[in-house]
Amino acid sequence: MLDPRAGTVGDVLRRTAARVPGRVALRFADGSGAEREWTYAELDDAVSRAAGVLLAAGASKGDRIAAYGRNSDAYLIGFLACARAGLVHVPINYNLTGSELGYLVEQSGSTIALADPALAGALSGVDRVIPLRGAEKSLLELSTAGEVPALPEDVADDDLVQLLYTSGTTSRPKGAMMTHRALLHEYVSCVVALDFTDGDDPLHAMPLYHSAQMHVFLLPHLMIGSTNRLVESPDPQDVLRRVEEERIGAFFAAPTVWVALSNHDDFGRRDLGSLRKAYYGASIMPGPVLSRLRESLPGLGFYNCFGQSEIAPLATVLRPEEHDLRPDSAGRPVLFVEAKVVDEQGNQVAPGELGEIVYRSPQLCTGYWNKPEETAEAFRDGWFHSGDLVRQDEQGYVTVVDRIKDVINTGGVLVASREVEDALYTHPAVAEVAVIAVPDPKWIESIAAVVVRKSDVDEAELLEHARESLAGFKVPKRIRFVDDLPRNSSGKLLKRVLREQFVER
Repeated sequence: MLDPRAGTVGDVLRRTAARVPGRVALRFADGSGAEREWTYAELDDAVSRAAGVLLAAGASKGDRIAAYGRNSDAYLIGFLACARAGLVHVPINYNLTGSELGYLVEQSGSTIALADPALAGALSGVDRVIPLRGAEKSLLELSTAGEVPALPEDVADDDLVQLLYTSGTTSRPKGAMMTHRALLHEYVSCVVALDFTDGDDPLHAMPLYHSAQMHVFLLPHLMIGSTNRLVESPDPQDVLRRVEEERIGAFFAAPTVWVALSNHDDFGRRDLGSLRKAYYGASIMPGPVLSRLRESLPGLGFYNCFGQSEIAPLATVLRPEEHDLRPDSAGRPVLFVEAKVVDEQGNQVAPGELGEIVYRSPQLCTGYWNKPEETAEAFRDGWFHSGDLVRQDEQGYVTVVDRIKDVINTGGVLVASREVEDALYTHPAVAEVAVIAVPDPKWIESIAAVVVRKSDVDEAELLEHARESLAGFKVPKRIRFVDDLPRNSSGKLLKRVLREQFVER
């Protein structure tokens, strides 16, 4: 029996559809150029039909359902259908194959997979694969026609709705167990902190398997009744064209995508005047890149969004009016997040001192799926330990120094990779840079930089440039030039891959 006090992810769309049934909820453009449009009433009915399809396929409450596809209206319907049916959605990076893909399917215990037909052949270990779209009897096809079924009313707000796997940039991914309650609290935090309105006209281009695009932007905008434009991928030329032609008002991208946009030939040619709100996050934005963007688009309000998968994922925000005084800051905690900075013993440090940021929040996951030791390690002393090294000033503003695992200990001195990266980014020939620790017989760890060039520059010139702003011990010992940097589809640099490649050569 449905608890009348319950609030679930499945209710988000239902409530908006009851308020504004005829308003356009979603426009989706797939890679072939096909366009589909959904009103809130149409999308709500499609989600209920899709939930019925999953239950008829043999899924039972609490079963894990893997999702393996690119951005699409069908992918969104699949997530909301799982939420409404009491199933646990398991989003999987569509670039994964082989053992990495198999690990997530097996570790989650997924029994059914929702997949794009072009990707389905890589899947194994599930009882059934249901095509998301582009095939006969796909979830999309089955959700667009027929009776809207009556669904069991037994989903509680403390039930799991998603296993949100960490990005695995340093180790095997862990499945953060997210409840309906956690995500709903986070959606409200997002609406308040990011100034969302139903007239934002947002463009959603980052992968929906990633928590930021799905849970910071798309679902909160569906909650308040926005008209959302969804595309398969953040292709810079396509994004810049759509901003101009469709008068997009709000856009989120990872820093690597903002870098690509600012470097594209169309950046200075397209009319981007409709953009009012620009959001960045998922990894640290290089300071020089942010400065260039703000100078190029002075009328655009930038928001720095910081957090991690385990907190659904938004934890702090730096608002547009706060950027002038604190351009390097990640802002202050959002509505439902309490934070403090502690030392290795768990003692709160003084303002301005370096430490790990820890959280208390109803947005937090309940732990890691089938990983009790990792759960106990993360949740200790009454706080969730983030693994992020930060400073927090007396006004509560957080400045992220690095991931603790990315701090370089060279000869007993700690160096933040971000500081070295920012110094190198100020050279006009540097397009992208990642700074890593590599084994060193003398220093134990030495600083190395991996650079993508915009124009000709050699190692000696870059090292000399770095010495102008960095202490000698922070200047890289080596620089390697590459054509591109390895990263996942959410835009996070895969420094563990770089370290492996650097050591192998």
